[in-house]
Amino acid sequence: MSMPQPQMRNNGNRPAGSEPIFNIPGVVLAFIGICAAVYIFQTYIISEQENYGFMLNFALIPARFSLAGGFFDPAALFTLISYSFMHGGTAHIAVNMIWLAAFGSPLAGRIGTGRMLVFWGFTSIIAGLTHYALYPESVTPLVGASGAISGMMGAAARYGFRRVGHGRRSEFAGPVLPVGLTLTLKPVLTFVGVWFLINILTGLYSTGGADLSGIAWEAHIGGFVAGFFGISLLDRPRGYDAVLRR
Repeated sequence: MSMPQPQMRNNGNRPAGSEPIFNIPGVVLAFIGICAAVYIFQTYIISEQENYGFMLNFALIPARFSLAGGFFDPAALFTLISYSFMHGGTAHIAVNMIWLAAFGSPLAGRIGTGRMLVFWGFTSIIAGLTHYALYPESVTPLVGASGAISGMMGAAARYGFRRVGHGRRSEFAGPVLPVGLTLTLKPVLTFVGVWFLINILTGLYSTGGADLSGIAWEAHIGGFVAGFFGISLLDRPRGYDAVLRR
């Protein structure tokens, strides 16, 4: 069987009409759909009082884990995942879904549906635990898919942001680069540097913690680091990786 030849994507040589502008994998559409459904439910269907109870049950509240037996409470453990599908406002969910489509689509194309589900869960949990480790007594609920999406950005860096065409979609081009090599690539260093700077400045100048829709920049960093290192275990090698190995 002949090995498929990947088509490298760039701004200048992609054949016109070879790929739809929007071609999002089903698992990414499912993530977007769940986030949208939860937001609509919270904002337009239930009352403010009911939403308060919903937040207490499904958002991540660090103090809940500091109580005796908190880490052995299934309901509390579930919030390490459920918080990632909740959002604190229209701008919050809109921006997150744009980034999810942008980084989640090529990652899902590369690793497949099953591994993408594991990746989302893993990065969400690490992001949540990072927030807990820094604010173990906080009673402000944490919400948002930013931790998981930051993980996707971290994974993208390990591919050097390279993409190839695969069928009607593009995906990140493997193999996963060694950490040392990744940190020598100028595009990666520029992206990571700017990304970390934005998150740190957000933390320094954020009023933070005032309302129920608390969003923590530290959780973003936890998710990014989890994705950066975790993708080594979740990558799905392709037959054409050897063609792209440099």
